[in-house]
Amino acid sequence: MTLYQLPTGTYETRAVFAFKGGSFRDKRPFAATSVLVQHPHGDLLIDAGFGSRVDAHMRALPRIERAPHQLGSTVSEQLRAKGHDQSNLRGVLVTHSHWDHVSGLDDLRLPIWINEGELQYAGQDKGGRVFREISGSHRIHRYEFRDGPYLGFASSYDVYGDGSVVIVPARGHTTGSVITFVALPSGQRYAFIGDLTWQLDAMVRRAERPLMMRMLADTDPKLVREDMLRVIALTDTMQIVPSHDVSAYDGIPALLD
Repeated sequence: MTLYQLPTGTYETRAVFAFKGGSFRDKRPFAATSVLVQHPHGDLLIDAGFGSRVDAHMRALPRIERAPHQLGSTVSEQLRAKGHDQSNLRGVLVTHSHWDHVSGLDDLRLPIWINEGELQYAGQDKGGRVFREISGSHRIHRYEFRDGPYLGFASSYDVYGDGSVVIVPARGHTTGSVITFVALPSGQRYAFIGDLTWQLDAMVRRAERPLMMRMLADTDPKLVREDMLRVIALTDTMQIVPSHDVSAYDGIPALLD
């Protein structure tokens, strides 16, 4: 079992909008990175990053939400360049359905792994507009949190049944957003927390999003705060990876290295 990062691009956001106490002068490149889990029982992607039509997906956003962005190589392009056998891929597990996590689905012909709560959010909320446009040509693989408590979270889904990839609900950023825990045979462990926080600074400072951003970006800021504290309690035992913090992926090899 191995783990790779597939960076697909970045977009620019000021730290003042990312976490309480952030500086207006501090411009952050927000990562749009997919993660490939290679497992003997089939590979899995976590999120899809930017796709080749990211410009169109960005234009679908309200003007105030658009940001300067740079597209690198898409997940599809990186898999082809590596000669990866895509028949081994079981699908793309989306941490949630916002555009910057699903844009790359447009270039992939893989099942979308999503829970019912997030599927409902994606079908109804304005934040699911790009997902609705893209997902029609994909098979939807629904999963349920049918397994027991895990690391302080009330329920979970053990993808392979061996504890190597475990998904837990983190219903606060969106109504079906999730955290994915990955444990490698080496003993290294990761928590891919999606947009529970946008930057590692939030973990270090115990600082959630500024009030305005909580109101705009989160469906339930109280739940986000509760889950953020649960994850902070795990920081000494594993590498925490907010989806949009470029530095959070340090140490995870790039697929095309």
